Amino acid sequence: MATPAILNTVLFLRVFTLLALAASVVLMGINNFTEDGVKTRFTDLIAYRYVFGTGAIGFLYTLIQIPFTVYNVVKEKRLIRNGFLQEFDFYADKVMAFLLASGVGVGFGVSFELKRVLGDVLGRKSKKFLDMGSISAGILLVGFVSMALLCIISSNRRSSSSPIKGFFR
Repeated sequence: MATPAILNTVLFLRVFTLLALAASVVLMGINNFTEDGVKTRFTDLIAYRYVFGTGAIGFLYTLIQIPFTVYNVVKEKRLIRNGFLQEFDFYADKVMAFLLASGVGVGFGVSFELKRVLGDVLGRKSKKFLDMGSISAGILLVGFVSMALLCIISSNRRSSSSPIKGFFR
């Protein structure tokens, strides 16, 4: 059974992750500009669509997890007590962390490479567009770090409460 401090930390990290992912998605969603009559949106770059998508999926996952976490904090027990939620947290947190990490890499990669390769030809608005993509990826990185901390906590909680004693436990 987890201590109240750990439960509160999990709740804080889930809410913090939710806010970071929401900020990343909103920033990427409003990232557009018009130059010489041509409108450019974040959806014009597949990589930015991927960053937006990973942030949105992570946001939805975290939004779904928060009520279960609040119940766990308030009642100090799991809503479903057969071990399913604990296993789900263990694996789903890791999948989400890897997904968010890939979104961060794609966002930074395309932003920096386009600025490096096309830096001389890009206008002021185009550079600002790529900078906003980098900022959105940076905020997604904050969400990833928070999710990675949740992975560590869910791993520790799973191993400390497991009735199965193996070689390393």
